[in-house]
Amino acid sequence: MTLHDTAADRTFQVDLRGLVDLLSHHLYSSPRVYLRELMQNAVDALTARHSLEPAAPAGEFGIRLYADGSLVRIEDDGVGLTEADVHTFLATIGRSSKRAERIAEQRADFIGQFGIGLLSCFLVADEIHVVSRSARTPGAPAVEWRGRGDGSYTVRALPASARPRPGTTVTLTPRADAAEWTRPAQVHALARHFGSLLRHPVTFDDGVAGGTPVPVNPEPAPWSRSHPTPGARARALAAYGEETFGFTPLDTIELDLPAVGLKGIACILPEAVPGGRRHGHRVHVKGMLLSEQAEEILPDWAFFVRCVVDAESLRPTASREALYEDDTLAAVRDALAERLRAWIARAAAEDPDLLARFLQVHHLAVKSLAVHDDEMLRMLLPWLPFETTAGHATLDEFARTHRTVLVTSSVEEFRQVAAIASAAGLGVVNGGYTYDRELVRRLPEIRPEVSVSDLDPETLTAHLDPVDRETELAAATYLARARDALAVFDCDVALRTFQPASAPALLVDSREARHERTRSQLAREQEGGLWGDILGALRQEAPRAQLILNQLNPLVRTAVTIEEPELARTSAEALYGQAAMLSRRPLRPAESSLINRSFLDLLAHALRKDS
Repeated sequence: MTLHDTAADRTFQVDLRGLVDLLSHHLYSSPRVYLRELMQNAVDALTARHSLEPAAPAGEFGIRLYADGSLVRIEDDGVGLTEADVHTFLATIGRSSKRAERIAEQRADFIGQFGIGLLSCFLVADEIHVVSRSARTPGAPAVEWRGRGDGSYTVRALPASARPRPGTTVTLTPRADAAEWTRPAQVHALARHFGSLLRHPVTFDDGVAGGTPVPVNPEPAPWSRSHPTPGARARALAAYGEETFGFTPLDTIELDLPAVGLKGIACILPEAVPGGRRHGHRVHVKGMLLSEQAEEILPDWAFFVRCVVDAESLRPTASREALYEDDTLAAVRDALAERLRAWIARAAAEDPDLLARFLQVHHLAVKSLAVHDDEMLRMLLPWLPFETTAGHATLDEFARTHRTVLVTSSVEEFRQVAAIASAAGLGVVNGGYTYDRELVRRLPEIRPEVSVSDLDPETLTAHLDPVDRETELAAATYLARARDALAVFDCDVALRTFQPASAPALLVDSREARHERTRSQLAREQEGGLWGDILGALRQEAPRAQLILNQLNPLVRTAVTIEEPELARTSAEALYGQAAMLSRRPLRPAESSLINRSFLDLLAHALRKDS
């Protein structure tokens, strides 16, 4: 006989305390979910009761919550449980039965189910007391189940008087360390938080003598209510968005996807948010709050809105605190993205003022969308604001006066040339911000009469006027000394005339050129080694920076007449340092040292001259 023939089947033993610890630390985000799980079970029971008695008047069956500090109780008028149901749903974790499978097939209208969800109550109590009577089997007695945190439980039948009507009552006696989640005010707040959009009436009673139970969900969702006018409806939706999120929306977009039973609103944020930062959205499933941080309901580019939605067909994860990523969720995300695009298109066609306010705040989000969406590109590119030599302007405005648009590759390059390019009549757009260069390059697709080119040093210097021959010859000695002083920075020096005359010098240098010079310097320093051979194989003529002196500037006209060699060298270094600082790019250590040295040398020269 083989070992396999003698092996006996055994059953896993479940450590309930260990399982509860696992739930509290790894499945649920907080002990507060115990109340949501209880309410979900009650809602499911009511849904099943309505399926059993479809002719029952609306509102006849409901949920009643009670908390007085010593216990928490939730009572529903749902379908109830028989003793067999108790063993199936409450006393066994993970076991399947034919009846359970049939019930599971019908749970499309349900939110959760008994079993592991009820275990969340052990996060706040050591014992769960359930009394239930079945509506499916009217003659069955009421049944009591007591489950304890050590894994033991008891089941017994009760007389009919213990539960005259069908339904279920769950009672918890909270532990002392769970007081913050079971105080009456907290239970009421949690009930409002999770169940404000539930379709069944829910009330709360704090046990105060003479008190009247208060409704937890007194009104249906604002999108489910009728309003006298479209304007009144819009105001009601905006007010709900403000109450929910704490800000006054720039506008609200009503969301309605009948295929999945989704309704809700998207609120346009009134202030810009950092690019790529995603806000969480409030997602309800069949009225019960699932998550306040459901990022996955919208695409990444839609970070300019916050949504609150209620859906029928979205699938929760095991913890029922997030959405399960499946084909349905992907389709919903795409459909909601299309609703946002449609709102932008409608604003562009019908309300230019609203569109302008929206783009002023959220142009980065729209640029992100336009990069990947040709329809949005064609619709909105002319409206989008960019930093240009004419100030902040839309491309449509800018293209009216500049048929040739030049775009820089970085912010620092734009800052180097903006004032001078503007004076020279060049139309330059700052392409250094996220998405801007890529979008500007596509402008001819929308405006075929406009051409777009990258701005390079040659283009700029070609638009600066040369000086006459006599002035060039007179300054030759000074220019030679200046080139020698700045050779360490691979910088050439030229004399031109350009506006504004207040600018003494312009440093024309690109990031790519600086990187190439750095690489060439490394290759020289590593001559003969393996790394030097690799860099040497990549070597090419290193592009040089250019310090362009402005002959129209009085300081430059004086400087080029300096005959003393050391003073000429120092003045050239000072002009280079000043131009480097005006470019607003990070200074290299050698440049910082040059600026300090040239300032001190000029100060020393001035003091010697005065003495």
